[in-house]
Amino acid sequence: MAAPPQEHPLVLDRSGAVARIRLDRPTLHNAFDADLIAALTATLEQIATDAGIRAVVLAGSGASFSAGADLNWMRGMASASEAANRDDALALARLMRTLDELPKPTLARVHGAAFGGGVGLVACCDIAIGVPEAKFGLTESKLGLLPAVISPYVIAAIGPREARRWFATAEIFDAATALRIGLLHDVVPADALDAAIDRQLALLLKAGPQAAAGAKQLVARVASGSDRNRLDADNADLIAGLRVSAEGQEGLSAFRDKRSPAWTTKE
Repeated sequence: MAAPPQEHPLVLDRSGAVARIRLDRPTLHNAFDADLIAALTATLEQIATDAGIRAVVLAGSGASFSAGADLNWMRGMASASEAANRDDALALARLMRTLDELPKPTLARVHGAAFGGGVGLVACCDIAIGVPEAKFGLTESKLGLLPAVISPYVIAAIGPREARRWFATAEIFDAATALRIGLLHDVVPADALDAAIDRQLALLLKAGPQAAAGAKQLVARVASGSDRNRLDADNADLIAGLRVSAEGQEGLSAFRDKRSPAWTTKE
C-alpha cells in the first residue's frame, strides 16, 4: 500500500503587496527537515522575482516558531556519509542566504520557541518581533555540534562576544535577553503581536519599493567595506542614481507637492 502523500510543510498567503509564509509542521514545532528547507527556499526564490510583493512575514503554526532540526532527520543524517552531510548543510546555507539577501523587507513573527535553525531564520529577517514568552537557544553544542551554517547571520545580529557565549553554552534564553543582544527588535504582549507586525508593514509600504528593497544591500555593503574612498564613491553613485530614478523623482515631487507618493498602498 502506498504511503499517504506528505503534507506541504508551509503555507503561503498573499494579501495585496504582503506575502505571509507560515511554517506548518505544528506537531513537530515546525522543525527543519529536507522537505521544509527545500519548500521554504523555493517559496522565497519565487517571491524574490515577484514585483507585486513588497514585504514578507515569516511565522510558525502551533506553539513554536521553529524548534530547529527535526530529530528523525538528524538521526538519518548521523548515519549518512560526510559528503551527504555536506550537501545537506549546503541546502540549509542556501535557504539562509536566500532569506538574508531577499530583495524584499522581511519580518519574523516570533510567537514561541526558536531554537537552532529557527534562530537563524530570525537573524536573517530584517525586522524581528517576539512575545515575552518566546524562548531562544543555539543548542547544537549539546549534541557535540555547532551552529556553523547559521553563524554568519546570528553573529551579524548579536555580535561576536554574545555569539561566543550562546554558541558554547547552548543556554536557553528569553525574549528580554534576545531583545538586549539584538536578536529581536521589539517584544510585545501576545495579543498585540499582530498589530505590531501590521505597524511595521504599514511603514514599509509607505517607503519607496526600490528604497526599501535596497536598504539591506546598502547596510551589507557599508558593513563589509574597508576602502573608505571606494565606499564614498559607491554611496555617491547610489544616491545620485536614486535621485534621478523614477521612484526618486516621484518621492521628491510628492514631498514638494505635499501629497502621498504613487507607490503608497495598503496591505
